[in-house]
Amino acid sequence: MEVLSGIAVELDEEVVLPRLRVREGSEDVGRARELLEQVRERVNAKAIYDLCAVEERGSDKVEIGGATGRGVVFTSRVLRVNLEEAHRAFPFIATCGRELDDVPGMAEDPLREYWLEEMKVMALGAASRRVREHIEGKYRPGKMSSMAPGSLEDWPITQQEQLFSLFPEVEEQIGVRLTESFLMVPVKSVSGIMFPTEMSFESCGLCPREVCPGRRAAYDPGLWEKRYAEKGGG
Repeated sequence: MEVLSGIAVELDEEVVLPRLRVREGSEDVGRARELLEQVRERVNAKAIYDLCAVEERGSDKVEIGGATGRGVVFTSRVLRVNLEEAHRAFPFIATCGRELDDVPGMAEDPLREYWLEEMKVMALGAASRRVREHIEGKYRPGKMSSMAPGSLEDWPITQQEQLFSLFPEVEEQIGVRLTESFLMVPVKSVSGIMFPTEMSFESCGLCPREVCPGRRAAYDPGLWEKRYAEKGGG
């Protein structure tokens, strides 16, 4: 198990202000710069991951063994098929850092709150990229894809509980906790499993939702039958 903290987050004005839709010379630029300085002082993006063996497989289940010394069973036909040829997988959790939840003055200023959320997204993006780069540099897994609990009906968000059980001290290590409704705090956190694969995978390819600002791939209506339906009509 490895913890990555103090992850570098690019927060140059030339990058941040356009992201916040604040133009040089506008009446908001001073407030935006002030908030940017507060964020720079506090930001501490973090991530944690583990190298796990892919163990028992069923029709729609796969067991992954972690540092706790016991296997964790995930129920998902898609995950099980995606791990068909994999002998190892990398469960992970990444976060913008709870320190950014302590920036003052948000409740009374919705614009500042919006700006802060955008900078949290940037910090989370840096953490997600860093954990992938670290795994690629250390383990040389080749081409990788990932899945996240809750990204598909086939792998519901309730399976966050199983994933978090692989990291029993995660709140102390990187400041992320799981709520009773299986959401993460800080909100700008992400969890999932990275795995080596020869065939690229995006959950979006199996999701028919038409309006989705986070879509990374087009919906493929034939993908389930082509790759994930059980042979013989299961």
